[in-house]
Amino acid sequence: MYQYKREPLTNENADRLANACSTGIEKVVISTLLDTGLRVSELASLTKENMLWQDRRLLVYGKGGPFGKKTKRRIVPLTERAFTVLSNYFSLNDTFNYSSRGIQKIVRRVSNRAGITQKVSPHVLRHTFAAACVKKGLSTRYLQMFMGHDHLATTEIYLNVSPEDACAEFKKRF
Repeated sequence: MYQYKREPLTNENADRLANACSTGIEKVVISTLLDTGLRVSELASLTKENMLWQDRRLLVYGKGGPFGKKTKRRIVPLTERAFTVLSNYFSLNDTFNYSSRGIQKIVRRVSNRAGITQKVSPHVLRHTFAAACVKKGLSTRYLQMFMGHDHLATTEIYLNVSPEDACAEFKKRF
């Protein structure tokens, strides 16, 4: 079975993307997707009530219908950058006022402005988040929880480890 492989952005391209944001909503979309690994539908359905202000976390409801994953909840910690942009946004808005399609257009517009030739989508930013977490040493079990996967095998799809990274990790340990 063929499965399209999404490549995460390099650190350099992720920084270029974040720095290419020119409006507040672009910063909210790009920073939140890069720093939380949310699905595009989860970002589109965020409300002020999802913010756990004291703990600097998000309460996220899963994808699917009323009897499926939509009933599942998870907690996603926020980086300083994501907390700041979401706090600013939700100080003025009760709900996220962009559809999944609108979010996809924002990501495409910012990636074009950044001059990134690789195809960039919200899902590529989800892969970028997962790769960054692994590089920083986060366990795959914690990553599974933050990404809302039922099975570890699903999380492992996101772990595009380069041969260079694998060799560097081996060298560090042996």
